[in-house]
Amino acid sequence: MSFDRIFKAESVAIIGASKDETKRGYQAIKTLQEEKYEGRIYPVNPKEKSILGLKCYRSVLEIPDEVDLALITTPARTLKGILKELGEKGVAGAVVIAGGFGELGEEGRRFEEEVVQVARDNHIRIIGPNTSGMINVHKGLNLVGLKNVPQGSIALLTQSGNIALTLITEAGLKSQMGFNYYVGVGNEADIRFHEYLEYFTADPGTRVILMYVEGLREGRKFLQQASRTTRVKPIVLFKSGRSAKGSKSAGSHTGALAGISEVASSAFKRAGIITVEHSDEMFPIAESLASLPLMQEKAIAILADGGGHATIAADYLTELGIKIPELENETREKLAAILPDNASLANPIDVAGGTDQNPAIFADCAEILLNDKNIHGLLVVGLFGGYGIRFAKKLAFMEEDAAHRMGKLVRKTRKPIVLHSLYNFARPHSLDLLRYYNIPVYDSLEIACKCVEALSLYGAYMLREHREGNFQFNWGANALPRGQQIIDNALAEGRKALLEHEAKELLRLQGAPVSLDRLAVNEEEAVKIAAEIGYEVAMKIVSPQILHKSDAGGVMLRLKNEREVREAFRKITKNAREYMPDAEIKGCIVSRMSGEGVEVIIGTKIDDQFGPIVMFGLGGILVEVVKDVSFRVLPVSRNVAASMLGELKSSAILDGVRGRPPCDKEAIVRLIVKVSELVEAYPLIHELDLNPVIVHEDGLTIVDARIILSEEEMEKKKRLSLCLDETAVCLD
Repeated sequence: MSFDRIFKAESVAIIGASKDETKRGYQAIKTLQEEKYEGRIYPVNPKEKSILGLKCYRSVLEIPDEVDLALITTPARTLKGILKELGEKGVAGAVVIAGGFGELGEEGRRFEEEVVQVARDNHIRIIGPNTSGMINVHKGLNLVGLKNVPQGSIALLTQSGNIALTLITEAGLKSQMGFNYYVGVGNEADIRFHEYLEYFTADPGTRVILMYVEGLREGRKFLQQASRTTRVKPIVLFKSGRSAKGSKSAGSHTGALAGISEVASSAFKRAGIITVEHSDEMFPIAESLASLPLMQEKAIAILADGGGHATIAADYLTELGIKIPELENETREKLAAILPDNASLANPIDVAGGTDQNPAIFADCAEILLNDKNIHGLLVVGLFGGYGIRFAKKLAFMEEDAAHRMGKLVRKTRKPIVLHSLYNFARPHSLDLLRYYNIPVYDSLEIACKCVEALSLYGAYMLREHREGNFQFNWGANALPRGQQIIDNALAEGRKALLEHEAKELLRLQGAPVSLDRLAVNEEEAVKIAAEIGYEVAMKIVSPQILHKSDAGGVMLRLKNEREVREAFRKITKNAREYMPDAEIKGCIVSRMSGEGVEVIIGTKIDDQFGPIVMFGLGGILVEVVKDVSFRVLPVSRNVAASMLGELKSSAILDGVRGRPPCDKEAIVRLIVKVSELVEAYPLIHELDLNPVIVHEDGLTIVDARIILSEEEMEKKKRLSLCLDETAVCLD
């Protein structure tokens, strides 16, 4: 259904309307009247005849006209009955204020599911529950109660009413930009974040979508929609809960390393979302993206009336990856003609007192700088806006003239100006004029720099990076009969993990380079295999119950002759039985030793929010200690895989250090893509670890491989098997 009947409702029923001024059912009606809501308001309360001059109805069914939207202010226990009446009336949506659902635990989650099912059975969409409400600012449809919400073009989606209050207050105090919608997403029980995104993407009045997210019910659908949305308009997102760890019971290195923060940040970036690290950056960044043209390149000029702020800005912007390029000769000549001899004409530009008697020179400098081909944006830092306060009142008029000219300059050049002012707190008219021209002004230099970064990041994304995929998975694509047979055999034996030789065979079928190895079930076979594949060899225990072989003393390397192979087989199996007496010992893998190279790890797991993800990093037994890894949501293209390599702090090792040759990075990229294709082909793969992978100067070798299967799918197959057995008994 279209959400227009919800977000642009022509009529609203207030379920639980009240004459008590402290009740939400009273405040909602009063707010709608004060905001001059354009539609019809229907109070519903069986005990009252009228509230605030409006006729009160015993039930929504008694309302004679069509009702688009209901605000339900009654307790959670009343919801099922109310939703059935709303369905009978043909109401499109309900804003559910009450708490007491999934946020309270398992019992609450079950009740929440029941309520949502009743809503779906009656063709009603729910905002919430546990929501602060919803506002269409331009229409006066205010179901929150917040007063004086500034109008603008930012759609605000949050899971916190206090965050919304903070942002709306900040906009009212410091900006001329405001909001067109606010939605308290609440528990996201019915309408999901990606559905809100889809609606506001199509909304012509929305220029930026600003989000505060605590959790995503359907993370992959969110990424898919976000990647479509960001090709049209920006999303600014603050994600809380970033310190949460991955599952402690993870059975692989990848599972132990993949926390929410690392996965989410890489996924959001790839979808083109501008993420913020601090809550006080949320509105300024959204404001800048809603107000200013984007930077076509990450190159900016800094114009300052003091060296200190210029230096701080230059340092911080450099850390953020923004270039501060040299100016063209013509640019420096023009600046020299209007600035004092002691002015710094290198970027950053310090006017050195050149604006003290005429601050309008800021506009002259801005015009010169923005016409420089090397410059794609301008950051003005320092005292602008305060000359009329600090020095002489007459200078205020010159500042106002400069503000007019800078505003017109942004429109003419289509290059952004971001301004930092020490006098922002005083709200001089010159700074309000800048805001009139949609040039934001900030009293924090760091936040001004972050806004510059956002303009450059989103500009780069729009120019190039949005071509890198849409997070669509074609499950089961290109699965091979032999590969499926390997997995089915493991499930038939009740195993949740493939044995190493099975995992390697699956990889070999996918075209991945794995080490030459075979399974030996006894000492004699081990000797025979070692002789056939050639010494030196490695031997590793094979047991469904022992996933981390090194921990069990189940690995021995560089075995050079028959005696060493025999001793290794006996010792490895003895160690394994002592480590886990009940483990089933299948034998030992005998492998040809790989050549020298750099050890890396490539792994996958199923993330709770985003589904299958891949990890790349330095490998070996210390991977969980060093934690120098990079994550991406699958599937990945070649370019996406290549970008993972450069993210490692120790990426220089791959290029060769201390006389070692460079690694074959292209082989790593190919393997990451093949792993992505493997997970897409076989949906039962829950986790995969290739550790170590030895990367040589030419090519690589997968030395160890582990694949864990989905226990949920195993249970389904067990239940199906039991059902078939019971059917057979009945037939007998």
